[in-house]
Amino acid sequence: MIVDIRKWKHVFKLDPDREISDEHLDRICLSGTDAIMVGGTTGVTFDNTVDLLARIRQYEVPCVLEISNRDAIVPGFDLFLIPVVLNSMDPDWILGHHHEAIKEYGAMLNWDEIVPEGYIILNGEASAAKLTSAKTALDAKDAAAYARMADKLFHMPIVYVEYSGIFGDMELVRRTQSVLEDARLFYGGGIDSLERAREAAEAADTIVVGNIIYSDLEQALQTVNLDRTGR
Repeated sequence: MIVDIRKWKHVFKLDPDREISDEHLDRICLSGTDAIMVGGTTGVTFDNTVDLLARIRQYEVPCVLEISNRDAIVPGFDLFLIPVVLNSMDPDWILGHHHEAIKEYGAMLNWDEIVPEGYIILNGEASAAKLTSAKTALDAKDAAAYARMADKLFHMPIVYVEYSGIFGDMELVRRTQSVLEDARLFYGGGIDSLERAREAAEAADTIVVGNIIYSDLEQALQTVNLDRTGR
């Protein structure tokens, strides 16, 4: 399947470590979302990832793996997203883990399927922020500077502003998106209604909806109903 991330407006993110029924998965995959992203911060294993992929592959929706654990790399996804946490104070989350993975798997990778993401994590209470030792007390200028680094210095196709569990500062997101020339801005965090989905979609290029899937499926499905005439 040919997958073009530049056309995505809405993505559902599913966590292999969380349960979802066949009925709910069916509704998610047939919702009209542009893609399904598989990934999580903790508890992601090869077994639960391959199981979720097998279930999603019954549908035609594009399916991508966001790799947070090299032991859970499963072949068969359309793309593999590689997070680089730009505001991490631990170099392992910028280069270290990536170096180890490429040392082990580099010779067998299809680089046409590899997409680096420049992550900016902004909720200090989130598991992802704590795991990666992210410096989250950033203002809009800080976030824009990281975004420019990802876009122009490292030529990453995705800049991902992640608030993980809370709805973020949309003015900061908007200003961050405005400095990008080539990269696409993904936003994730606290999108739990159609109103918030539309607000986030006005600030970002692509919105990622995750946690609400597991607590209120009907609200999650409503977030797909975006105006598709924008960027």
